Amino acid sequence: MSGMTKADVVRGFEQHLGRRKFMGGLGSAIGIGGLMMLPGCTSLGNRGFTLTDAIRQMLYLSSERAFTRLTAPGGYWDEQVRTVGLGNILGTRGDVLSNILTSALFRDRLNRAFADIAIEGAERAAPLVADAVRVVGFQNAVDLVRGGPTAATSFLRQQMGGALVEAMVPELARAMRVAEDPLVGQALTALTGVDVGRLATGFSTRVNDAIWQEIGREEAAIRRNPASTRDPLLIGVFGANARLDAAY
Repeated sequence: MSGMTKADVVRGFEQHLGRRKFMGGLGSAIGIGGLMMLPGCTSLGNRGFTLTDAIRQMLYLSSERAFTRLTAPGGYWDEQVRTVGLGNILGTRGDVLSNILTSALFRDRLNRAFADIAIEGAERAAPLVADAVRVVGFQNAVDLVRGGPTAATSFLRQQMGGALVEAMVPELARAMRVAEDPLVGQALTALTGVDVGRLATGFSTRVNDAIWQEIGREEAAIRRNPASTRDPLLIGVFGANARLDAAY
């Protein structure tokens, strides 16, 4: 495995578990020190590491990087707010939005206020993803290792279903109702008859899509260049010299 001994894999993985934690205030909720070693058909070395562990480790790292970027100052704004689109969230009712968004400065401030609410949603979602990675079994780990650039992310999302949206809706609805920024209140008031719960559901769905997009992007980056992680387990499984058949 890329010239490394089994002892190198074990030692590096243990060091990684000891130092790896989430940044941006999420470490206590999503730290990976509790990584579970579950049995699998494909073992890597005499310590029982499996391809299941490799998939789990890749998803931990991918989600860590994704949530770090999404919750960093300016991170969600720079990466996703334009994609989410304020117009897509609030909809259009006559000329209400155009009246609200006449000023570019006003529009930018309103977008930033909604970005803060989106960050709250991402922060609430983060530990749920970590918990799912911790407990979901990857019986088809070989297929996930050999799959496309976002195979593991897509599998985890399928397993979780609408769990993130369901968890985010009440929190984002609350945030929209009590948002300190008066611009948010003005926008919601201007949309006469607005259903904040429905608005929060639509917003949560788009934040959910953004979260999975970011995790998938990080998974693809790890697959392209596993050596950049400096993680012996990931290098051994996803590196150019990896041999899955030798691990059975």
